[in-house]
Amino acid sequence: METGEESTMEHAKSVLIMGGSGQTGAGIAAILRRWYPTLPLTIAGRDLERARRVADDLGDATAVTVDLRRDDLGLPAGHEHSAVVAALWDSHLNGLRYAQDRGLPYVSLSSGLTDIAPEVVAGGQRAGAASVLLASHWYAGLVVLATLDLAREFGRIDTIRVGAVLDEPDIGGPAAAADMERLTAATSAGLVRRDGVFSWVDGPDARVEVSGADGAVLPGQITATLDVPSLALATGAPNVRFAFAAGVSAEDRHRGEPASSVVGIDLEGEDHRGAPLRRRRHLRHPEGQRDLTALAVALGVERLLGLRGEAVAPGLHTPEALIDPGYAVERMTEIGATFAEVPGDR
Repeated sequence: METGEESTMEHAKSVLIMGGSGQTGAGIAAILRRWYPTLPLTIAGRDLERARRVADDLGDATAVTVDLRRDDLGLPAGHEHSAVVAALWDSHLNGLRYAQDRGLPYVSLSSGLTDIAPEVVAGGQRAGAASVLLASHWYAGLVVLATLDLAREFGRIDTIRVGAVLDEPDIGGPAAAADMERLTAATSAGLVRRDGVFSWVDGPDARVEVSGADGAVLPGQITATLDVPSLALATGAPNVRFAFAAGVSAEDRHRGEPASSVVGIDLEGEDHRGAPLRRRRHLRHPEGQRDLTALAVALGVERLLGLRGEAVAPGLHTPEALIDPGYAVERMTEIGATFAEVPGDR
């Protein structure tokens, strides 16, 4: 699917990608460059030389250093931007403040459910200042969108079970590893919706089995993720859980294939005629989670800037509120994601 360049003409200002020299940040920049060759990009990182290498590879991109401890992010005077992407943990929320002070769209993907309160409060206090996309979901919201695409077949959904398997080599770079450590240190409990009530589960109640792409069962843990409230509130399903397992995602990993990432999606309810319906699907990307996360953020930037559809009004937003699930699935397949049906009750 090709995207025209004409809609980028009014966005002569640059998209600032904080953490743009990291794995996910560089992936976001690469997708935006492929879709919108004339859209200026600013790659911001702590290591200027590394940022320059990414910028040089992209073309029409600027490299700068960023200091998350400063209100102005330590950016050179005179630089103007069209949006701010926090492809790392915005530890002091100065990236958000920078965006709000200038009325710029802002995307966050590293806060997680356990760290999101300060971000929500900051966004709520100045709701009219900027459009803020809260995307600290699995794959920055793509699992939610893939699930909602499958949910179109249902007239009513009673239960949603999601199980993600991440190959151990695919945790990511140092920033991603630090995020994982920070978020798991906050709580070992997982968030579920059970009989319509959001509840915390821990210990034995949080341990479940998660299946990989080849059907192998791994020990998993119900986790605290924004996917649970997003899916529950978008579908009305009274029972929702999200579990995670680290291990071998598929049999071909034993043969030395690259680390991949697999998510099992299991929906139960009724079809539009009231007949019982169950649908199970595996979402897989053969090169791991980075490309899918980068894609989700690029989709968010596209919508926030009005490059697809109208520009988004100021306020707090989630991926499913902005991005059409069917369009997201199309984009996922373009970058190599596959969707495999799992035998089960129709």
